Amino acid sequence: MDTEHLTVEASEEGSRADRFLTQHFTDCSRSYLQKLISQKMALLNGKPVKAGARVRAGDCFDISFPEPEAVDILPENIPLDILYEDDALLVVNKPKNMVVHPAPGHMSGTLVNALMYHCGNELSGINGVLRPGIVHRIDRNTTGSLVVCKTDAAHRSLAEQLRDHSITRKYRAIVYGNIKEDTGTVDAPIGRHPVDRKKMAVNHVNGREAVTHYRVLERFGRFTYIECQLETGRTHQIRVHMTSAGHPLLGDDVYGPASCPFHLEGQTLHAMVLGFIHPVTGAYMEFTAPLPPYFENLLEQLRR
Repeated sequence: MDTEHLTVEASEEGSRADRFLTQHFTDCSRSYLQKLISQKMALLNGKPVKAGARVRAGDCFDISFPEPEAVDILPENIPLDILYEDDALLVVNKPKNMVVHPAPGHMSGTLVNALMYHCGNELSGINGVLRPGIVHRIDRNTTGSLVVCKTDAAHRSLAEQLRDHSITRKYRAIVYGNIKEDTGTVDAPIGRHPVDRKKMAVNHVNGREAVTHYRVLERFGRFTYIECQLETGRTHQIRVHMTSAGHPLLGDDVYGPASCPFHLEGQTLHAMVLGFIHPVTGAYMEFTAPLPPYFENLLEQLRR
């Protein structure tokens, strides 16, 4: 049993307890943390957290994380494009149409299935049964760099860097329309869509802080090639933010136009650069995942 201690800062006062914990334990889902609360494994000022409780400055949390359950996932011999690997972690270049971790409807063919074949039992267990080694994730049809942890110590270090917004994450994307300014920032909270619960949206009532910086790389008239750098890491953040700015991602069949002028499998979004402090050596490391062939080919078409 592993126990974490947290103290509420003045700026966090008024947040609901489960939301406060989700903001601090970004590697854990809210449902998982709510389960810990219901099992009285989360104490607020020494007492079990009550339903709907809100935090005050100076409040103290003690969260007990159970030992990870035995993983009931079949290892699969799926080739991995590994950008870097050592005893603590590895960085992979995820292909298009691959789900990161198992979920209903996708219990095989995931990155976790491939990692379990490649790493065996050498994956962190903080995220429980279905997400061994996974600190952060990218969407099924988003390609690019992803860090995976082999040890719990590495997992905690990377999760802390995610919480501190100190990890470098630069994406490449192609969006609809001609972005006039060379650089810009979208600073708008993101939460569940008020009507369609499968979607995210800019939500000023129940959303969480979300900041995306972007700069134009090339303009093609009807489309713009951009780099996006994440300051935060909310679900579908770049897709939602660029849509809210009037420039949805080309190929995005959830947030963009219903029809696409090109034959694409989902949004044109690639996690190109990933940088972080190595949890063992303390050295800053940065990795670049090359653009996938479909993305390169599409750029060549647009340049003609």
